[in-house]
Amino acid sequence: MIMSEKQCISGACFEDTGFSYTLSLISGKYKMTILYCLMEFEPVRFNELQRYLKRISDKTLSQNLKELERDKLIHKEIYPQIPPKVEYTLTERGKSLMSVLDQLCTWGNENRL
Repeated sequence: MIMSEKQCISGACFEDTGFSYTLSLISGKYKMTILYCLMEFEPVRFNELQRYLKRISDKTLSQNLKELERDKLIHKEIYPQIPPKVEYTLTERGKSLMSVLDQLCTWGNENRL
């Protein structure tokens, strides 16, 4: 039986898959946890996220939030007041990813050892 190019691994490229693209948006130690926190508690402020994540530096949290905002998964709302107030919420695009995270939670609950 002759396999088509699409079915043959030698012609495949992982980077071209939807799976790869999704992983590129949520990869890393904290991004899925940040998204999960926003799904459960939005809107959430920076310090609240930091307390939720426990051992995360300001720099790391800030970098992850900037990347999630760049990828249009979260929205940053800055209120013009003193002291400054900043809140994070999920965008519609971010909310559309929540069913995937819900499935991860379901699988984890069902398969926890």
